[in-house]
Amino acid sequence: MRMIKSSAVTASVLLAGTIALGGCATKGFVREQVAVVDQRVAGAEQQIGQHDTQLAELDRTSREALERAVAAGKLAEGKFLYQQVIADDGVKFETGRWVLSPEAEARLTELANRLKSENRNVYLEIQGHADATGSEEYNMRLGEERAEAARRFLARQGVALNRMATISYGEEEPAAPNDSQEGRAQNRRVVIVVLA
Repeated sequence: MRMIKSSAVTASVLLAGTIALGGCATKGFVREQVAVVDQRVAGAEQQIGQHDTQLAELDRTSREALERAVAAGKLAEGKFLYQQVIADDGVKFETGRWVLSPEAEARLTELANRLKSENRNVYLEIQGHADATGSEEYNMRLGEERAEAARRFLARQGVALNRMATISYGEEEPAAPNDSQEGRAQNRRVVIVVLA
């Protein structure tokens, strides 16, 4: 009986030791997991700090761009000089084309000569337009190609590239209704706005 009691006591002690060691292993495991989570939190905090820095830089840049745009708008107010439209009966773009006709090139040459003879620091906004034939996306590209064709030609005539900008309105600003062939022909145009 003593042997059974002694074995029971030994078993109890071993069981208690195992439970105690298990508790220690659990604490160690928890510590490891907490360390991993702490590292992740530190990494996330670092990323948040980087994102905050980037957002602050973007905010500063956008504020500066807005200030420049407002200043340019104020400068341009009242500075409109004249505009040249390339789209009358003698000068029109064919449907789906942006190649300048000889008449269009003659008009652009006259404009370039006028700009050189006036010898003024002017800025040209070259607007490309299209009729409503085709998709909106296609017409936007077509308007841009027409404006770019005029810009490249003017550059070859000696107009400084940094004084010209192009914009496409596609079919958004028709000069005439698109329900007739004549109206569509008037909408296939380039408008050059000359600003001082």
